[in-house]
Amino acid sequence: MAEENLDPILVDGRQSETALRVQRGTMRFLRAQLDMACYAELPLANGRRADILAVGPKGEIWIIEIKSSIEDFRVDQKWPEYREFCDRFLFAKPPELAAEIFPESEGLIVADGHGADILRHAQNDPMAPARRKALMLRLARAGADRIHALMDPGPR
Repeated sequence: MAEENLDPILVDGRQSETALRVQRGTMRFLRAQLDMACYAELPLANGRRADILAVGPKGEIWIIEIKSSIEDFRVDQKWPEYREFCDRFLFAKPPELAAEIFPESEGLIVADGHGADILRHAQNDPMAPARRKALMLRLARAGADRIHALMDPGPR
């Protein structure tokens, strides 16, 4: 399959090279170390798009917001709107970005293109059951759509 067929599904073109490296390392870490299944660039019901949404083996849901630079963090202040769609919220940053710019109340991951580590764990704030059910349905449909698009990249 030609690589250009994967671009609209896996990368939407808005991410910087740094953000893509942080995404890759974070997703590798979550999968290998915490047995979490990850979605990249997942639209949420409130119109926002989660950089990474991870589902753990017991159904726990984490949202990870990637910040590639201090300017990225300062300009984009929509992150509180993700909290109602997850049990834990974390930021992910590259090694060269200072950890001190991130709120101490939120989880924090440091990542490069090879892996990641949790610098600060996120508070567990369980979602409402109805919201969890709706989000799980959204995840199942998004996953199936992404697989189908890889199998049949023709018109939808």
